[in-house]
Parts: sequence; structure tokens; C-alpha cells
Amino acid sequence: MLKKYFPYEYCKSVYGIDFAKLWQKGYRAIIFDVDNTLVHHGDDADERAEKLFRRLHRMGFRTLLLTDNDEERTLRFNKNINTLYICDAGKPEPEQYINAVKMLKVKKEQTIVIGDQMFRDILGANNASLASIMVKYITDGSEKWLGWHRYLEYFMLFLWKHSRCHKRLGGISRSEKPTLCGNLKLFFRHELLFCDISPMCYRISESKETIKRHIYNLTHRENYLKKKSTRPLKNLIYSYESGLIKRGKGIDPETQYNKAANIAVAGGKINGALIRPGEVFSFWKLVGPTTEKRGYKKGRVIERGSLITGIGGGLCNLGNVLHVLALHSPLEVTEVHYHSDALAADHGERVPMSSGTSVNYNSIDLRFKNNTDQTFQILVSVRDEKLFAELRSDRDLPFSYAITEEDHHFRRENDKYFRVSRIYRDTIDKQSDKVVNHKLIRDNHSEVMFDHSLIPQELIRDE
Repeated sequence: MLKKYFPYEYCKSVYGIDFAKLWQKGYRAIIFDVDNTLVHHGDDADERAEKLFRRLHRMGFRTLLLTDNDEERTLRFNKNINTLYICDAGKPEPEQYINAVKMLKVKKEQTIVIGDQMFRDILGANNASLASIMVKYITDGSEKWLGWHRYLEYFMLFLWKHSRCHKRLGGISRSEKPTLCGNLKLFFRHELLFCDISPMCYRISESKETIKRHIYNLTHRENYLKKKSTRPLKNLIYSYESGLIKRGKGIDPETQYNKAANIAVAGGKINGALIRPGEVFSFWKLVGPTTEKRGYKKGRVIERGSLITGIGGGLCNLGNVLHVLALHSPLEVTEVHYHSDALAADHGERVPMSSGTSVNYNSIDLRFKNNTDQTFQILVSVRDEKLFAELRSDRDLPFSYAITEEDHHFRRENDKYFRVSRIYRDTIDKQSDKVVNHKLIRDNHSEVMFDHSLIPQELIRDE
């Protein structure tokens, strides 16, 4: 009986909500109450409210004001916000909530209600079977009497915090850190992956994926490449050069030099690889385990969305270069994984696919297959703090290949920034010089993991 009064979440302020989390959870539309939710009762929209709506719209959210106020008051608030609205809503009756979903042109499960009154905003959302967030009401500090319903709300929130309905979204405040108990609740509601419950669960999941990889390798007899030769084949298809030592604000030089050492070790195992017709290149099949005994050092690795140090760190750079080589050839990429391509600030002109390919022994592999009638060769070397790589073949190819990028920019989503772009692989006929295939290879949405002050301001499309 009490459940119909309980919100999915509670936050101290609408301005403290992590809207990026809501987007990640699949919400695409937000229904807002106005008075005491966005501004103090009767006030016009202030700069903070206007900025909030601009940011939400740039993130892709659809918004609507659902209020019991009359149209004159609603229009006055909406003057510089320009969003959909319904006035004289008759909360907590569900009719106008359902009408709001229709106006927003989304599904119910993609819509969330935000308001300050449990017995109006939240009850109405529950009556309409919509998710909701209750926020602390806004006051100007002069009110001496809040009304009996506010004190009753305090009691109901106490009951909510000790019920199974507590934090059904897993915490949506930007200041809140997820707890083990909260993560377990989300897992059992199928809203969180097992690997994200805790670091120990991440290790278990990592071991599980490694075991699955070994089982797959045993049961699927891939025709892996078998021969190597450092004598260059006749035709150079594509060469790539990459600096290995990044320098700048917030970059640890020791991990950079260790990365270069790790790439030199792994590159030596790949150098000279011959991929004959029908054969498959596998990064980890050639490189093998990355242990200290095999000469690997501590470099930067990404774990659970954060940069940490780990043995063998930095090999994603080598994986990325090999991926780029394959993309400039008719070799078929059969397995590739991505992490953020915004680990460090760009120096000079932006080069798409200069980073972002992910490899992790022995679960996240890079594989490509030779479906042609000629042999390909990979040559890799490290010298003067640079990685050099070449892809060669027996003879010339009828096509050339290029990597292009469209709509590259940075987007702010709450307190985080993301690099956003679409990356394509163009196949070009050498005789006519025409693009015969324009294939999307990555719809990029990478979290910026370097100092945000280094992002070019002219490329930021959100506040």
C-alpha cells in the first residue's frame, strides 16, 4: 500500500542529479514539476534552471513541464526554456502524466518524473506507472511553517529508506558513491553487471572470460598463422609511426617508459608475422601472457573505467596500430574491442583511430583473417621512443583504404566530458579514385580521461 507513495530515488536538489547516469540507464525524457522543484514557488526561471534545460537538450533528453499552475504562470517560467508543458495538471491523477508521455513521443520505460511533493508528483507518477525522483523542496529560508504534509513526507521517506523500494536506480546523485549493498540490489534486479559489483567480482569475471576464451580456442579450430619472416615482402601497403612517450600535465613518465618497454617485448613476438591465405592473426596467440618473468613492466591499464597501473600496461597502443594496419587492407577484422580514445590530449592535428583499440589477455583479443589469395606480412620495431609498423603483401592491391571522421567534438554530460564522433573506413578504387564503400567502424562516445582544461574550447558543444 505504501509503495505507491515511494519514489525510485531521492536527491537533495534537481541540480545534484547525475543525468548522464539516467541516460545510461535508458531514460530519454524527463517530466519536471516547477514550483519548489526547479525554483522557489512563484519565481521565474533563473540562470541555473535555463542552463540545466540547455544541457539536457544537448544531451538528447526530451523535457516537459507538468504543473498544477495556470497557463500564465507556466508561460512566464517557460519564457527562455522553450520546452513542452501541461498546466492545470490535476495531480496526482494519472491522465496528464500519460498525456505527457504521448507528447514526448517516448515509451513509459524511457520516461522519468522529477518533483518535490510525494503526495502529488510522486503519487501521480506511480499511478501512471512511471519512474520518479523526489527532490528536496526549495525554500527561501523565511518559511516558518511548512505544512503537515511536509512533516508526513519526512516520515514516509524514513520508511522508504528501510524498504525494498530504496534507491531502485542505484543512486543518481553526482556526490553519491555506489555501495556494495546498493550494487547487490541492482544486480539482483538485473540493472547491474556482476563485474561492476566490486573489484573482486571484476577479477572473477575476468577469469571467467579467460576460461571461456581457452574453451573457444579448443573447440573452434582456427587456422592461425604459423610462419614468420623478417625479410620484407615486395609490396608496401601501409606504414604507421606512433610516438610512445606522452608528456604533459598529469602524465606519469615512468609508466610511459614502461609502456615503451612492454611494446618492445610484445612487438618482437609479432614482428615478421606472415598471414597466408585462409589464416587468422590473433594478438594474444602470438604475444602470450604478460608477466614480469617474461619481461613486462607496470604501465597504464583501464579497469572499470579508471586508469590504473598494471603489469603489461600499454599494449593497447600496439593493438591499435595493428588494427589500423588491418583497416588499410582487405584483411577482415573478425574481433575488435574498444576503450576510450581520449586518454591523453591531442598534440597537433586530430588523427582518428590514433588510439582506442583494447586488448587484455586472454579475453579481449584483436583478430583479423586473410580471405584473399596472397600473403600479408607485419613488421614491427621500436626505436627512438617511437613504434614503427608496416603491412606488406606479395603484390599490389586494386584498392586503397582511408580512415575518416565526421562530426568530431566534445560534449559535457554533467561533470564529465566525452569525445563524440563517427569514424569510417573508405575503400577507394585505385583506377577511378572513387570511394566504393563508406563503412562506419566506430560510433565514438569516449569519456575524456585527461585534464579537462586541455580540451580545445572551440570543440565543446555543451556547458
